[in-house]
Amino acid sequence: MRPLPALALAALLAFLASAPGAAMLARGLGLEGTPFDTARLLGLAGQHLLLVLGGAGPAILLGIAVGLWVTRPSGAGRALRPVADAGAAAAQAIPPVVVVALAFPALGFGAAPTLLALALYAVMPVLRATIAAVEATPPDAVLAARAMGMTEREALWRVVLPLAWPAMLPGVRTAVLLAAATAAVGSLAGAATLGTPIILGLQTMNELLILQGAAATAALAFLCDAALGGLAARLTGGQGAAMQAGGDRT
Repeated sequence: MRPLPALALAALLAFLASAPGAAMLARGLGLEGTPFDTARLLGLAGQHLLLVLGGAGPAILLGIAVGLWVTRPSGAGRALRPVADAGAAAAQAIPPVVVVALAFPALGFGAAPTLLALALYAVMPVLRATIAAVEATPPDAVLAARAMGMTEREALWRVVLPLAWPAMLPGVRTAVLLAAATAAVGSLAGAATLGTPIILGLQTMNELLILQGAAATAALAFLCDAALGGLAARLTGGQGAAMQAGGDRT
């Protein structure tokens, strides 16, 4: 989704998740119950975002590292590419709520099971985007770099990655969006997330709290998507302008 529509949706959902917006929604839908306090909801949003960053961050680093490793022309990584891809697919096939349920007996209640679930769930899009981006790098550029005396490692850092990273950004964006949308399940293990109002609503049969938690979670996910989409547009636009300027000078 483009940044501006995503930002507009995030603003609308954030208003509906606030206490005044939820009260208006309750009147419109004929729902009963006391809305969740806006200040508490903002606090939960901050903790939710920290979980997203803590879970998606390691997944992004791991996905990029493994993606680069399995696309190297030499070494054992290329032979293990099917194993890496299958492992990432299997990790995403397990629902995060199942990972949380299986992990909390060993990791305890709180953030740890949620971080594990988010990290496992977010690896695959980054891994596949990295592999696709590296393999789309023009071979002539790599050959020219090697002909100039660069080692394979130097060619990776100075040629392949600068050309590949714009195509890697969508995978990073998808990973963060998935983490933001699914971190709410951490409330099942006692983590403070935007899923907390949903759990309270289910326990007290308060539909308004459920709607607030769902709207707040969706708002944060759209906000993350808009922020990363805007960042990607600026970075890729800047690269394109630099390439055009370089062409004009020649």
